[in-house]
Amino acid sequence: MGDERPHYYGKHGTPQKYDPTFKGPIYNRGCTDVICCVFLLLAIVGYVAVGIIAWTHGDPRKVIYPTDSRGEFCGQKGTKNENKPYLFYFNIVKCASPLVLLEFQCPTPQICVEKCPDRYLTYLNARSSRDFEYYKQFCVPGFKDNKGVAEVLRDGDCPAVLIPSKPLARRCFPAIHAHKGVLMVGNETTYEDGHGSRKNITDLVEGAKKANGVLEARQLAMRIFEDYTVSWYWIIIGLVIAMAMSLLFIILLRFLAGIMVWVMIIMVILVLGYGIFHCYMEYSRLRGEAGSDVSLVDLGFQTDFRVYLHLRQTWLAFMIILSILEVIIILLLIFLRKRILIAIALIKEASRAVGYVMCSLLYPLVTFFLLCLCIAYWASTAVFLSTSNEAVYKIFDDSSCSLTAKTCNPETFPSSNESRLCPNARCQFAFYGGESGYHRALLGLQIFNAFMFFWLANFVLALGQVTLAGAFASYYWALRKPDDLPAFPLFSAFGRALRYHTGSLAFGALILAIVQIIRVILEYLDQRLKAAENKFAKCLMTCLKCCFWCLEKFIKFLNRNAYIMIAIYGTNFCTSARNAFFLLMRNIIRVAVLDKVTDFLFLLGKLLIVGSVGILAFFFFTHRIRIVQDTAPPLNYYWVPILTVIVGSYLIAHGFFSVYGMCVDTLFLCFCE
Repeated sequence: MGDERPHYYGKHGTPQKYDPTFKGPIYNRGCTDVICCVFLLLAIVGYVAVGIIAWTHGDPRKVIYPTDSRGEFCGQKGTKNENKPYLFYFNIVKCASPLVLLEFQCPTPQICVEKCPDRYLTYLNARSSRDFEYYKQFCVPGFKDNKGVAEVLRDGDCPAVLIPSKPLARRCFPAIHAHKGVLMVGNETTYEDGHGSRKNITDLVEGAKKANGVLEARQLAMRIFEDYTVSWYWIIIGLVIAMAMSLLFIILLRFLAGIMVWVMIIMVILVLGYGIFHCYMEYSRLRGEAGSDVSLVDLGFQTDFRVYLHLRQTWLAFMIILSILEVIIILLLIFLRKRILIAIALIKEASRAVGYVMCSLLYPLVTFFLLCLCIAYWASTAVFLSTSNEAVYKIFDDSSCSLTAKTCNPETFPSSNESRLCPNARCQFAFYGGESGYHRALLGLQIFNAFMFFWLANFVLALGQVTLAGAFASYYWALRKPDDLPAFPLFSAFGRALRYHTGSLAFGALILAIVQIIRVILEYLDQRLKAAENKFAKCLMTCLKCCFWCLEKFIKFLNRNAYIMIAIYGTNFCTSARNAFFLLMRNIIRVAVLDKVTDFLFLLGKLLIVGSVGILAFFFFTHRIRIVQDTAPPLNYYWVPILTVIVGSYLIAHGFFSVYGMCVDTLFLCFCE
């Protein structure tokens, strides 16, 4: 036994020597990781430059308003298309993907029109009838009827066929549906030639399916938007209730930590038990009702999610999930009952620390504000970059011409030398993109935009962790509380973090950002390789994704403890990470048990708040509270505000409990020291 202790300490580092004069975070410290601080500043300057370039070239109106094949907006005031608000596709079949329709990159001529076609016509039939004037409005601007039918269709001057269409998001989509293998066009029963409306247009089905998918998605989005417009103030009230409950819970922990923890445990078990009971009652009520025994697989995806609540299988699935969760929680409580008592003592001490540094509960608002700035800048830059593409035209349909597939200008091509050299060629829209150096670098700029977002977001989170750790470490090492505490421990810790350790925070955030951007690239590659059907590639991709997920979790855990050491001793990131790692290894049992038990208790607190607010929102929006039964707004999907309140409540509770979690980790690490 005498030889094991030196060997143990040698393997996991040397513990700190006792210093009776040590009184908490060191005030006389120097700047750390200055090089990484410089890199961060240069990266921010480059990020601003990328944003300026994107804002110069991009046009976010492309996200909202449609553009024709010449890049001109439809329905915009002051343009020749001012009275033509809708976009018409010559051949919807070439729009093979819904993303093509949404990103305006369908490789077919597109023009702005006053209204979408409302009848079925072919160019051949319309040319010899009185409907030709109607048909001409769907041809390219300036079309003159001085060519043969074959030349007009070859040159893409007019569409080969008109399909009854409906406008959606200012774009004309075919109003068609399949019926017994036959495509039904519109709602008409006859056309100008007196024939029936059923047409075996099999080539149009694929494009129509994609368009219908976009239609359903748009309709779902519009209904959800309508629900938000009539329920947003009730959602805000629900979030305010969640904030009040979280704050009340934290205050009660300050004085009744032990009682509150056990009350929290019992309440979570009761809430889950009520959920199981409610699911069972609904499951029993639907017994014998027509259609309630239909399986979820047979029903398929439905945009009206209320349909699923009329199935017994849905409530059975809910009941099984809640039962499993209930059993897991009860078993954990049985096996960890002794550790829970120690964790309660740690939470009591954390409650005292939070009580002395009450302003720490407001710091998540600072983190939230800074994260909102990062998200807003990233999102706006991404939109401007994605709308920086231009319409590219190329020479087509003359295999004998050496200029085929070269870029051209549709305005000047008819009178250009290329047109004289290749009389049968035509300048046609090819795709949205660009062949300049800027356009070729767009993908790289988008990756840089995502990388900088991860870096800055992780830096903001790191700044919050160091600030809270410094404030709570000041409380732990103060012998006489609150006399030995600094006047403003939170602001002092914040100032030290920014003045001395910006480089260290940037270093830790950089490592985490690199891992996260690699995970994003792996997800992108995984999506691209799904159609390959290569089992080895799928297995390799799954292993890589799993490994980098584990690596990210480990780095987050190590960074969190490294930031605590930085806040206390003022050392650089690598030294702090090494010391924190060895300290945790020397106390691995305590870390694995106590730290995770407290996390589990905090999770129960979040579930209690979220469950209580969620149940209240459910009874309110489903008109089951008689007192305010007529006050609840009518909704298309009542799960929309309920789900929003639940997610928002969890984020609010997580913000409050994250302060407690950081306090517990700091006090625990100081105790181990």
